[in-house]
Amino acid sequence: MSDRRTVQIRESISAAQRLEEKNQALRNFVSAKISALHHLVALPEKNPEEELLQFITNYIKHVPDFIDALEELTQSAGIYDYAERFLAMAEDYFINPLELVNDHTGMLQLIDDAYLAHRLIEEINDRVTMTHGVPLAPMDMTMSNIIVHELLGEDFANQLDLAVHYAIESFFNFEEFASNPAFERYVAMRQQNGWQDALEKWPCLAGDSAISLDLEHQFPTHLSH
Repeated sequence: MSDRRTVQIRESISAAQRLEEKNQALRNFVSAKISALHHLVALPEKNPEEELLQFITNYIKHVPDFIDALEELTQSAGIYDYAERFLAMAEDYFINPLELVNDHTGMLQLIDDAYLAHRLIEEINDRVTMTHGVPLAPMDMTMSNIIVHELLGEDFANQLDLAVHYAIESFFNFEEFASNPAFERYVAMRQQNGWQDALEKWPCLAGDSAISLDLEHQFPTHLSH
């Protein structure tokens, strides 16, 4: 893998944004979805459509940022040879989209691609956390991925989730990745030193969305007492 591939991803995002300026496809998609979003998604009262558009744009644009951050973190830790495979998989979702991706184009297509990449990274992060008690990197995409899952619709998003699980199980040897001595040293270093250095260099890892999950309304009121 090389910087050239994330440059290519950023160029495709820029091209999709230029197309969006002409056809407003993403804005129309958001307008159609916003009133039907699941009750767990809490949009700001002021300019909810604009906030949702900005959220989606940031969600897409963060993919190459996350890949670059993870590449540098794993290289500095001496575990890039093991991480390269799943990082290349995340890139491939943009560069060689899966056949199951629907007929979206422009920014709409990139929502699908970004969801696949973010879910892949989330799954790896979750597995590292479960086995070692510390994530591979400090980003937590769970909330954002749930929101995009709702936007894409249950049936289609579930297909993408299955594709991610299949890719990890078929093409990425997590046990080999998580059991090598260099990774064990990386985990110990992060447990001792935390993530401040990574967050200062890669602020995208901390998240910045004004959209949240409204957990107070996930159950009927009479069950919450």
